[in-house]
Amino acid sequence: MRVAAIDCGTNSIRLLIADIADPSDGQVSDGQASGGQQLTDVHREMRVVRLGQGVDVTGMLAPEALERTFAAVDDYAELIRTSAVERVRFVATSATRDAGNRDVFVAGIQARLGIAPEVVSGAEEAELSFNGAASVLPMTENHNVLVVDLGGGSTEFVMGNAAGVTAALSTDMGCVRFTERYLQNDPPTAQEIAVAEHAIAEKLQEVLAVVPLGDVERIVGVAGSITTITAHALGLVRYDSEAIHAAVVPLEAMDAAASSLLTMTHAERAELGFMHPGRVDVIGAGALIWRTILRKLVQLGDGELESATTSEHDILDGIALGAARS
Repeated sequence: MRVAAIDCGTNSIRLLIADIADPSDGQVSDGQASGGQQLTDVHREMRVVRLGQGVDVTGMLAPEALERTFAAVDDYAELIRTSAVERVRFVATSATRDAGNRDVFVAGIQARLGIAPEVVSGAEEAELSFNGAASVLPMTENHNVLVVDLGGGSTEFVMGNAAGVTAALSTDMGCVRFTERYLQNDPPTAQEIAVAEHAIAEKLQEVLAVVPLGDVERIVGVAGSITTITAHALGLVRYDSEAIHAAVVPLEAMDAAASSLLTMTHAERAELGFMHPGRVDVIGAGALIWRTILRKLVQLGDGELESATTSEHDILDGIALGAARS
């Protein structure tokens, strides 16, 4: 079955067109999904449209942000039409959840794709992220894996194993939201960083009440902020998905890369060959959030957690798998 999945977040909108097969038909794929489904990419792309521009302050989707998003969806609709797609699923997350004028967004998407977008809850977003990461990474029922999906408006913390999700929480903490709230200067000042770190620490206390972070045996990071930090940690001169996916990076190296990106100016970040232009102004907040999460896990753990794994497969893959199952 050929499906199209669209993930519309606070900072970016992404499209995946994929063929999904049951293993009983004899096909083989490296992407072994939960439930036995196998996913093979046909087309995958991302555009930064910053749908969540100003939502944290105004509670509304800005007209120019809607225009950018609708333009991207027009292009996606044409790709879907010419790719013989059988099922389409559109999922919208944090920015749309928070917006008072989401009805304008919903109507615009339905007019362009012929389907209503799903504005998912934080819990649903967390499960989709875990399913996407779990579909291509080895897991056992005996190890506690924490998947962290660090987005533009929210960050999902999902604990689970091969049997599925055991605990999850979505927090209102993301690279766009925290840039707009806390990191106004270029580069951010020490005081701005300290205030943002305190806010992140408070969010992590909320997570601890639901997700047993002290029991984490392996951490997997997904989404653009974490893949970008990983590219920096690996010393890449350009963005290389194959090198980034499934990369296991020592925590010290990940911490150093995050700290470096946090303290750079926008101009310095823009010169990095792996840096997407749409992330230049918000990667500092993403780096600070990721660094603080990793340091907290080290503090809570027994010393066995020494590295973080990065996955290029995330909520978008989870959306595609769900489209095939529906």
